[in-house]
Amino acid sequence: MKHQTLQLYDYHVWANNKFFGRLKELPEEIYSQEIQSVFPSIAETLSHIYITDTIWIGAMHEGNFDQIQSSVVKAAEATKGKNLEELEVMFTELSERYKEFLNSEDDLDRPMAPEHPHFGQLETQLSDLVQHVVNHGTYHRGNLAAMIRQLGHPSVPTDYIHFLYEKNAMN
Repeated sequence: MKHQTLQLYDYHVWANNKFFGRLKELPEEIYSQEIQSVFPSIAETLSHIYITDTIWIGAMHEGNFDQIQSSVVKAAEATKGKNLEELEVMFTELSERYKEFLNSEDDLDRPMAPEHPHFGQLETQLSDLVQHVVNHGTYHRGNLAAMIRQLGHPSVPTDYIHFLYEKNAMN
Protein backbone atom coordinates (compact mmCIF):
# COMPACT_ATOMS: atom_id res chain seq x y z
CA MET A 1 0.00 0.00 0.00
CA LYS A 2 1.24 3.48 -0.84
CA HIS A 3 2.24 5.57 2.17
CA GLN A 4 -0.43 8.17 2.95
CA THR A 5 2.18 10.92 2.70
CA LEU A 6 2.95 10.01 -0.92
CA GLN A 7 -0.74 9.88 -1.77
CA LEU A 8 -1.34 13.29 -0.20
CA TYR A 9 1.51 14.76 -2.19
CA ASP A 10 0.07 13.16 -5.35
CA TYR A 11 -3.20 14.88 -4.48
CA HIS A 12 -1.39 18.23 -4.17
CA VAL A 13 0.11 17.83 -7.64
CA TRP A 14 -3.22 16.62 -9.09
CA ALA A 15 -5.10 19.61 -7.64
CA ASN A 16 -2.50 22.09 -8.90
CA ASN A 17 -2.72 20.51 -12.35
CA LYS A 18 -6.52 20.79 -12.29
CA PHE A 19 -6.17 24.54 -11.73
CA PHE A 20 -3.62 24.93 -14.50
CA GLY A 21 -5.94 23.04 -16.83
CA ARG A 22 -8.90 25.21 -15.87
CA LEU A 23 -6.96 28.44 -16.18
CA LYS A 24 -5.85 27.50 -19.72
CA GLU A 25 -9.54 27.23 -20.67
CA LEU A 26 -10.29 30.77 -19.47
CA PRO A 27 -9.50 34.12 -21.11
CA GLU A 28 -5.76 34.73 -20.88
CA GLU A 29 -6.14 38.14 -19.26
CA ILE A 30 -7.65 36.80 -16.03
CA TYR A 31 -4.29 35.26 -15.09
CA SER A 32 -2.78 38.64 -14.25
CA GLN A 33 -5.95 40.71 -13.83
CA GLU A 34 -5.96 42.67 -10.57
CA ILE A 35 -8.65 41.60 -8.15
CA GLN A 36 -9.60 42.47 -4.57
CA SER A 37 -8.69 39.26 -2.76
CA VAL A 38 -6.06 37.66 -0.55
CA PHE A 39 -3.53 38.20 -3.36
CA PRO A 40 -3.82 40.86 -6.06
CA SER A 41 -3.99 38.33 -8.92
CA ILE A 42 -4.20 34.67 -9.81
CA ALA A 43 -0.58 34.88 -11.00
CA GLU A 44 0.58 36.12 -7.60
CA THR A 45 -1.37 33.40 -5.80
CA LEU A 46 0.25 30.70 -7.93
CA SER A 47 3.66 32.27 -7.37
CA HIS A 48 3.07 32.22 -3.62
CA ILE A 49 2.22 28.51 -3.69
CA TYR A 50 5.35 27.81 -5.75
CA ILE A 51 7.63 29.87 -3.49
CA THR A 52 6.24 28.23 -0.35
CA ASP A 53 6.67 24.75 -1.83
CA THR A 54 10.28 25.75 -2.52
CA ILE A 55 10.74 26.72 1.13
CA TRP A 56 9.51 23.39 2.38
CA ILE A 57 11.53 21.18 0.08
CA GLY A 58 14.56 23.04 1.41
CA ALA A 59 13.43 22.33 4.97
CA MET A 60 12.85 18.66 4.13
CA HIS A 61 16.40 18.48 2.76
CA GLU A 62 17.39 19.91 6.15
CA GLY A 63 18.85 23.06 4.72
CA ASN A 64 19.66 25.82 7.17
CA PHE A 65 17.59 28.98 7.32
CA ASP A 66 20.05 31.03 5.22
CA GLN A 67 20.08 28.38 2.46
CA ILE A 68 16.30 28.26 2.44
CA GLN A 69 16.04 32.06 2.36
CA SER A 70 18.40 32.12 -0.62
CA SER A 71 16.21 29.60 -2.45
CA VAL A 72 13.14 31.74 -1.68
CA VAL A 73 14.76 34.79 -3.24
CA LYS A 74 15.69 32.75 -6.32
CA ALA A 75 12.16 31.27 -6.55
CA ALA A 76 10.55 34.71 -6.23
CA GLU A 77 12.78 36.08 -8.97
CA ALA A 78 12.13 33.04 -11.16
CA THR A 79 8.35 33.48 -10.99
CA LYS A 80 8.34 37.18 -11.84
CA GLY A 81 6.73 37.89 -15.19
CA LYS A 82 6.12 34.24 -15.99
CA ASN A 83 3.04 33.43 -18.00
CA LEU A 84 0.74 30.57 -17.06
CA GLU A 85 2.47 27.95 -19.20
CA GLU A 86 5.93 28.90 -17.91
CA LEU A 87 4.77 28.74 -14.31
CA GLU A 88 3.14 25.38 -14.96
CA VAL A 89 6.50 24.03 -16.16
CA MET A 90 8.12 25.36 -12.98
CA PHE A 91 5.46 23.63 -10.85
CA THR A 92 6.02 20.37 -12.75
CA GLU A 93 9.78 20.53 -12.27
CA LEU A 94 9.39 21.27 -8.55
CA SER A 95 6.90 18.42 -8.11
CA GLU A 96 9.40 16.08 -9.79
CA ARG A 97 12.05 17.18 -7.27
CA TYR A 98 9.59 16.47 -4.44
CA LYS A 99 8.66 13.04 -5.82
CA GLU A 100 12.30 12.08 -6.34
CA PHE A 101 13.09 13.14 -2.79
CA LEU A 102 10.04 11.49 -1.20
CA ASN A 103 10.48 8.25 -3.14
CA SER A 104 14.12 8.06 -2.04
CA GLU A 105 13.20 8.31 1.64
CA ASP A 106 13.24 5.06 3.61
CA ASP A 107 11.16 6.51 6.44
CA LEU A 108 8.59 9.18 5.61
CA ASP A 109 7.81 9.46 9.31
CA ARG A 110 11.41 10.13 10.29
CA PRO A 111 11.95 12.82 12.90
CA MET A 112 12.93 16.28 11.73
CA ALA A 113 13.75 19.46 13.58
CA PRO A 114 13.55 22.50 11.29
CA GLU A 115 14.67 25.75 12.87
CA HIS A 116 13.30 29.22 12.26
CA PRO A 117 14.87 32.37 13.76
CA HIS A 118 11.50 33.66 15.03
CA PHE A 119 9.64 30.45 15.84
CA GLY A 120 12.51 28.31 17.12
CA GLN A 121 13.01 24.62 16.54
CA LEU A 122 10.11 22.36 15.65
CA GLU A 123 10.27 18.70 16.64
CA THR A 124 8.17 16.99 13.98
CA GLN A 125 8.21 14.34 11.28
CA LEU A 126 8.87 14.52 7.55
CA SER A 127 5.28 13.40 6.92
CA ASP A 128 4.02 16.40 8.93
CA LEU A 129 5.95 18.78 6.69
CA VAL A 130 4.45 17.18 3.59
CA GLN A 131 1.00 17.49 5.19
CA HIS A 132 1.70 21.19 5.69
CA VAL A 133 2.65 21.64 2.02
CA VAL A 134 -0.59 19.93 0.99
CA ASN A 135 -2.73 21.94 3.44
CA HIS A 136 -1.10 25.20 2.38
CA GLY A 137 -1.76 24.43 -1.27
CA THR A 138 -5.37 23.48 -0.53
CA TYR A 139 -5.94 26.74 1.32
CA HIS A 140 -4.63 28.85 -1.55
CA ARG A 141 -6.39 26.80 -4.22
CA GLY A 142 -9.53 27.84 -2.32
CA ASN A 143 -8.41 31.44 -2.86
CA LEU A 144 -7.93 30.67 -6.55
CA ALA A 145 -11.41 29.16 -6.83
CA ALA A 146 -12.92 32.26 -5.24
CA MET A 147 -10.91 34.56 -7.50
CA ILE A 148 -11.96 32.72 -10.65
CA ARG A 149 -15.61 32.91 -9.57
CA GLN A 150 -15.20 36.59 -8.70
CA LEU A 151 -13.96 37.14 -12.25
CA GLY A 152 -17.17 35.58 -13.56
CA HIS A 153 -16.10 32.02 -14.36
CA PRO A 154 -16.79 28.66 -12.74
CA SER A 155 -13.79 27.10 -11.07
CA VAL A 156 -12.83 23.44 -10.90
CA PRO A 157 -13.47 20.99 -8.05
CA THR A 158 -10.24 19.96 -6.35
CA ASP A 159 -11.45 18.41 -3.10
CA TYR A 160 -9.47 15.38 -1.99
CA ILE A 161 -12.52 13.17 -2.52
CA HIS A 162 -12.56 14.15 -6.23
CA PHE A 163 -8.93 13.03 -6.45
CA LEU A 164 -9.84 9.70 -4.85
CA TYR A 165 -12.78 9.15 -7.20
CA GLU A 166 -10.67 9.99 -10.25
CA LYS A 167 -7.85 7.76 -9.03
CA ASN A 168 -10.32 4.92 -8.37
CA ALA A 169 -11.84 5.28 -11.85
CA MET A 170 -8.37 4.95 -13.40
CA ASN A 171 -7.67 1.62 -11.60
